[in-house]
Amino acid sequence: MKFSGSENHLEEWKKRCPEKFAPEETIFKRIHRGNHIFIGTGCGEPQYLIQALISYVSSHPKVIFDAEVIHIWTLGVAPYAEKKFQDNFRHNSFFIGKNTRESVNQGLADYTPIFLSELPDLFYRRIIPIDVALIQTSLPDRHGYLSLGVSVDVVKAATEVAPLVIAQVNSYMPRVHGDGFLPISDVDFLLHHDEPILEFHGEPDDEVVRKIGHYVSRLVQDGDTIQVGYGSIPNAILANLKEKKHLGIHTELLSDGIAELLQNGAVDNSKKTINRGKTVTAFCMGNQETYAYIHDNPAIEFRTIDYTNNPLIIAQHDNMVAINSTLDVDLTGQATAESLGHVFYSGIGGQADFMRGAMLARNGKTILALPSTAEKGTLSRIVPYLKEGSGVTLNRGDVHYVVTEYGIAYLHGKNIRERAMELIAIAHPKFRPGLIEEAKRLHLIYSDQAFIPGEKGEYPEELETYRTTKTGQEILLRPVKISDETLLKDLFYSLSDKSLERRFLSMRKDMHHDRLQKYVVVDYSREMFIVALKKLEKKEEIVGLGQYILEADAQTAEAAFITRDDCQGQGIGRELLSYLTLLAKKKGLLGFTATVLAENRPMLHLFETMGFDLTKHIEDGVYELKMGFKPGP
Repeated sequence: MKFSGSENHLEEWKKRCPEKFAPEETIFKRIHRGNHIFIGTGCGEPQYLIQALISYVSSHPKVIFDAEVIHIWTLGVAPYAEKKFQDNFRHNSFFIGKNTRESVNQGLADYTPIFLSELPDLFYRRIIPIDVALIQTSLPDRHGYLSLGVSVDVVKAATEVAPLVIAQVNSYMPRVHGDGFLPISDVDFLLHHDEPILEFHGEPDDEVVRKIGHYVSRLVQDGDTIQVGYGSIPNAILANLKEKKHLGIHTELLSDGIAELLQNGAVDNSKKTINRGKTVTAFCMGNQETYAYIHDNPAIEFRTIDYTNNPLIIAQHDNMVAINSTLDVDLTGQATAESLGHVFYSGIGGQADFMRGAMLARNGKTILALPSTAEKGTLSRIVPYLKEGSGVTLNRGDVHYVVTEYGIAYLHGKNIRERAMELIAIAHPKFRPGLIEEAKRLHLIYSDQAFIPGEKGEYPEELETYRTTKTGQEILLRPVKISDETLLKDLFYSLSDKSLERRFLSMRKDMHHDRLQKYVVVDYSREMFIVALKKLEKKEEIVGLGQYILEADAQTAEAAFITRDDCQGQGIGRELLSYLTLLAKKKGLLGFTATVLAENRPMLHLFETMGFDLTKHIEDGVYELKMGFKPGP
């Protein structure tokens, strides 16, 4: 949509500064061979201005040659990257888009890997020289100020260093608050051409990205300040945050999803540590409704990218959550968002800036979200190791969480073996056996690590549930995961000798890997192990374990459970047994059996008060219990 009200001001400035409104041919004659030409970013790309320049070059092929075209990322037209213009232009991008990916990988264009936060300084110091800036702005106001609108990022710095600034003024460009104002006196030529601003539409959601969005939303808390990248996965994540409260935004990209959160009230920026009350961003890529929303909106500030992406600024936000996507993650936690082996795909962008800033922030979180597969399910995106040639965008210390449609892996502070098992647990099930074998070969995990392939060993995420104990404590009950070995080891070694004897009817006190595997490598069709967890900040602790294992008749199961000593008497055991009973009934079982020491009165009392049809037989100080289920849920 057009943003009216400045047409009269434009005519006024045409009268006051007629030399700035010269014919196109006169303007382009100012561009010379070998110039370094900057073009505005993403949806702010001046489409008509670029086409006009290409038309001029087509009719004057000997006037401009060996010029370098520089920009962050092109979303629209990029004719300067075509082979027929290779004598005229050499394209250099800081982030590779689909319009230029083929040219870069064929050697017809260049890619410069760089943290986006560093770009303005490289311009100012002329390490990356700029001779001409082709930009797009709003119409001028009565004071003679133009707005850079949807693209402030590095565009402002480019206009400040370029000896020649050419602006396409466009009534479709929204005026935004912040750093994006530019006086007409700083612009050499203005070319008025109205056309709709480029729009960015992510791919439609599917079940995979919706699941990823659901998992990520669990990690975002009320009052957090968030940064989210672009694409279908970030859109799904944002759609799952609509019920959150008092979120803040500090990001490089403002998308449709963020605009929707602002409008429905989930984002109010009231808890931000700095820039309280303000959504801070560097550029916007969205639809016309979003552009209308940001127009003259004082709640949204567009800042230059050396501010939005500065890790030291990002780190000043308490509870900063950086959410980004990636191409591949290896089993040690390294990730590439730039290249697939030797094929350049995108770029460093702002991902590293935000992830490292969030790592430094008080209570900060870094989240990598990605589908478990690529190429229509034929390739795993969780891999044993990054391919040769892949750029390591994020190293092993940069990532707290990795999320796929199969769950959440927490890596921070974990050793290589634990990381590998966490990531294998959220890989696509059909690739897990291969990842296990390759991880063994690489000595990343135990050489005897067991694994149950297929549906029998696939984690039943739908069985996760929250319960409140009789003492009012909230606990998470969920099936055990193959990555829980360390947590279970901590549980077992926290138990007193008395608790160990009561649970295992043995004086044995060791719980080595070979024994622990029996508890985490589960055939869910024949057995069920349920853990009770408490969450302490970012760390989970198992405080109880319940299990049943089918007996030979396949109609009953042997049941057992244990609660950590310091948590006994709080109702955790009752919740575990109640949930195991519910699951067993749904499976069609008729009852449980159990073996209990006669002196273990608390355990006996619990079984006796759960409403079973109970019979018991004692021999040598040990009760053999048979507990039939009564009809009903």
